[in-house]
Amino acid sequence: MNIAVTDGVVLTPTPFSEGLAVWSRGDGRPGSDNYASDASAAYVPADADFGGCLELQKTEATQKLRYMGQTPILPGVYLRITARMKAVSGNLPTVCIAGWAGTGSDVEVSGLPMQGPSVTLASYGEVVEVSAIVGTGARGGVDLVWGTVPTYGHFGLDLTGLTGGVLRIDDLRIEDVTEVFLRGMMARVDVRDYGALGDGSTDDSAAFEAADAVADGRQILVPAGTYHLANSVTLENPVRFEGQVTMPAAAILSLTKDFHLPAYVAAFGDEQLALAKGLQSLLNNADHESFDLGGRRVSLTAPLDVRAAVNNRDTFSQRRVLRNGQLRAESGGDWDAVSVAGTATYSASNPWQLTNVSNIANIEVGSLVTGAGVGREIYVKEKSVGAATITLSQPLSDAVGTQAYTFTRFRYLLDFSGFTKLEKFEIEDVEFQCSELASGVMLPPAGTVNVIRDCVFNRPGHRAITSPGDGCQGMLIDHNQFLSAEGDLETQNRQSVAINTNGNDVKIRDNRASQFRHFAVISGAHAVISGNHFFQGDDSGAGIRSAGLVLCLRACNTTITGNYIDNCFIEWTNEREPEPDFTGGFGFAGLSVTGNVMLCSDVAEWFSFLVVKPYGSGHMVNGLNLSGNLFRCVGGTIVRADRVDTSFAPLNLGAMRRIFVQSNTFHNVEVQTENPLQVSHAQNSHASTWVVETDNKLPFGGQAREVQSLVLRSRPRDASNVSKFVTPYATSEGGSARDEVHVVWPEPMMGDLTMMVRMDY
Repeated sequence: MNIAVTDGVVLTPTPFSEGLAVWSRGDGRPGSDNYASDASAAYVPADADFGGCLELQKTEATQKLRYMGQTPILPGVYLRITARMKAVSGNLPTVCIAGWAGTGSDVEVSGLPMQGPSVTLASYGEVVEVSAIVGTGARGGVDLVWGTVPTYGHFGLDLTGLTGGVLRIDDLRIEDVTEVFLRGMMARVDVRDYGALGDGSTDDSAAFEAADAVADGRQILVPAGTYHLANSVTLENPVRFEGQVTMPAAAILSLTKDFHLPAYVAAFGDEQLALAKGLQSLLNNADHESFDLGGRRVSLTAPLDVRAAVNNRDTFSQRRVLRNGQLRAESGGDWDAVSVAGTATYSASNPWQLTNVSNIANIEVGSLVTGAGVGREIYVKEKSVGAATITLSQPLSDAVGTQAYTFTRFRYLLDFSGFTKLEKFEIEDVEFQCSELASGVMLPPAGTVNVIRDCVFNRPGHRAITSPGDGCQGMLIDHNQFLSAEGDLETQNRQSVAINTNGNDVKIRDNRASQFRHFAVISGAHAVISGNHFFQGDDSGAGIRSAGLVLCLRACNTTITGNYIDNCFIEWTNEREPEPDFTGGFGFAGLSVTGNVMLCSDVAEWFSFLVVKPYGSGHMVNGLNLSGNLFRCVGGTIVRADRVDTSFAPLNLGAMRRIFVQSNTFHNVEVQTENPLQVSHAQNSHASTWVVETDNKLPFGGQAREVQSLVLRSRPRDASNVSKFVTPYATSEGGSARDEVHVVWPEPMMGDLTMMVRMDY
């Protein structure tokens, strides 16, 4: 920057050879005395040192020499005034650059320094240079700090000391030296000034760190070029990337003042790499708790293996957040699921492992396991090639012995399966644009209180959120949307699953999911599932529907409340038991289903909203609260809202415990079940035993095991129509189905009664 070049400002004073009328004996203002006719001054055309110069005899205590031209004073501009001189004869004076400051109205600005550093001439004939810098700012090296009030100055020399001496003075120079101060004036620090080459091969790590060390809040500039950083670099100041950086996979770039995806994209020039390096920094530094995608869409051509990106850590337990953007699977990328066939041996005594696994080297951790007797959503948690063993996410249901299995590895936009343990990692406000190619998120095999909230899983190819182990322990899945790619398929042909979990204490709340095979397969206990809307219907008449929620533990201790369960049902199984016959324990226990809206349309009449499916014999329900729900069928009717799937075995109806089915609303449901069940009976013919039917209205087709109360609603009458005030007694479990209550009188009687019947103890 030089105003003489950029703005055409004339700074250099008129040379002495053009006359002395513009050189003042005073302050330089118009009208002041000049040296044109002064006997003490003369122009010397041929000096050996200066060529043409001014010869001046000092006749006053302070002899002034000022250029009468107005030299502009501009904010941010710094001028250096320089004079060369030598003593010729007489007394040796002291010399300094001096000036006068004025405004545009030719008014003197007082109170400012007017003299620069002084130099006393020491000998005759020696050329001495004096100079001073004038400017508006108080910067190091500025001699005359004038601020912003003066608009121009008159500059020259002051000669002090004894009079009588004769000097020769070369033409004065005034030059713009603002560039001297640019490094301190500009709000940027250029990494090239500290040795960065940007040639793509030289290690520029030290130069980046040196620039950061002096930036002191200013922006670091990385100009065009390719800068190789062989080591990890942390920049504590803002940075602007015009060029790009390359780094080894293990090296970490931490941009502490620009910790967001746009800055990393600018640094690396590749969105996928930028996301990986941002996550690497997020899990390696304490400066930030979150990495912001800046609302950007990141196009991925392959799964992002987060553990590979963060290759120096196997576990991480501090809260970190990935937020605010979109991840999109691009066609032509590496998204194909890989299936590997192999044989393995399973034993009920070692329920979490497959042994003697063939082809194990080709089986990937995180693969879905399928085969005879394998329950839904069971994955390879880990493997040992040397031992030929696979650790499973859940036990198998009925696969004891050696058989063939298929191991299918889906591809996920974000894959955390490489970590041993990852805790408190949160994903929020991220859309997973799976494009029917990729799945969404694979969780780590272990970890607690991971969170996915306010996200959208759009058209996953196979799965939205997959847990291959216990990385879902205590997980929060809140306020997400799950949009299936299988909406055009009939329900029975769908394969995609929105969520599966294995750990306990999972909270799934306020989500919306459309037309998956299953919304959630829950294999842990103590889950809270509330406020969700999940629907799985299709256009087929009398259609088949799949389970929206699959509870895979009989002692699930789960609360399902306030959901809108649309064209799907709750399926309660014990498919995680290798030996599924009941041998002890609580049975199917601890389920509370309250305050839900359950709707179906155009379904087969045998459809039910709550289905218990025992995988072995002898099981009972021990603790169920099914209350305050709305059961509604549109476009037809269904037989009942609850049933037992006896594909493997029935329930032991004689062992049912603590079942409460009450205060529900039924629309177009033929059999409206309750427990306790209120039964009204009218005995219109005389009989000593009144047979009271429950009409299959006890839950799950239960038995009439207890009479909770019996009230006569009319006078009991004998064969002569005489009232007899005698007390009958009731016997339960009557009839071949054991669903009748027999009311026994001492003689044949007629009358009416109401009783409360229970199908449990």
